[in-house]
Amino acid sequence: MRTRAAIIRETGKPWEVTELELDDPREGEVRIRFAVSGMCHSDEHLRTGDSVSRLPIVGGHEGAGVVEATGPGVTRVRPGDRVVCSFIPACGVCRYCSTGRQNLCDQGAEMATGLLPGGGFRFHDDAGEDLGGFCMLGTFAEHAVVSQASCVKLDDDIPFEVAALTGCGVPTGWGSSVYVAGVRAGDTVVVFGCGGVGSNAVQGAAYAGAKNIVVVDPVPFKRGKAEEFGATHVFADAASAHEAVVELTRGQLADHAICTVGVLTAEVVSQATAIVGKDGQVTVTSVGRTGDVHVQLAANGLLVGYQRRVQGHVFGKCNPLYDIPKLHGLYRAGRLKLDELITRRYPLDEINQGYADLDEGRIIRGIVVHGQ
Repeated sequence: MRTRAAIIRETGKPWEVTELELDDPREGEVRIRFAVSGMCHSDEHLRTGDSVSRLPIVGGHEGAGVVEATGPGVTRVRPGDRVVCSFIPACGVCRYCSTGRQNLCDQGAEMATGLLPGGGFRFHDDAGEDLGGFCMLGTFAEHAVVSQASCVKLDDDIPFEVAALTGCGVPTGWGSSVYVAGVRAGDTVVVFGCGGVGSNAVQGAAYAGAKNIVVVDPVPFKRGKAEEFGATHVFADAASAHEAVVELTRGQLADHAICTVGVLTAEVVSQATAIVGKDGQVTVTSVGRTGDVHVQLAANGLLVGYQRRVQGHVFGKCNPLYDIPKLHGLYRAGRLKLDELITRRYPLDEINQGYADLDEGRIIRGIVVHGQ
């Protein structure tokens, strides 16, 4: 069948909206008609070259829609099911899934190529070139064939718009605070960068009972939104935040710093390390430019003497099959703000405008609404 999609053919070039040929699903695969796709910064990293991937590639890794068809051996979903796709698959049988670390599923190894677990690619252009879908999804396509391991069934009362965001940004941010940092009641938490992921790190810290939630972001709009999501103090720069944290904690400094900036730098990691106190943790959620060194610290002054930790992670250590429905339940109960994350909706043809708005700090999270 034919489907419209936004693709990247060459680093540094705009997103190209085109028509592609889509194969039928094979063993263990499903075809999804996507209703909504989130516009995560990780997709923009493909365009800028901050992250290296196989090109050309269909963008998008946050998506929700309806299963249209299934291949042989599919047991997780059936045609007509509403689903959200997790950017990390959960096969259930690899070493990591079978030991409770589904966020590290071995099937996620081909996220940057889009190579499906069954082998090969399902998107093809008119010249006969194969295209993968980013994170083995490609939610910037109106239709895609994905592994059933990427699918999480969606209850009827959860809108596609908010469900799409729970495929990556929401659990990654929320889990950064709740699972990776392990924020506890009364803690002081500093969040560097308050876009789509950082806003959810703020929500996670608030949910866990943090006393002080300090946000550092140079964009006034994002600082204002951070307060809506639970931030207690907001600052435009790290120096001002550091001074405030010293005052708030009587010199003890923060318990946690969480890095959720759009592009990670060594400077941000150093600032985050300096703002946590004894036995404090720096949680690195962001990714930086490929080839750059992002963590380079003086062990004597910053790590050993203060017993500080620097911790990376994937997907906020969330289990897609458990935590995505859990977050939907918190949303349903009014404990998690998801509608408020969406600043603007775009048709697929306006995807470049959407990412321009993201780069200029005009939105927290944009979404592509397919079929507009």
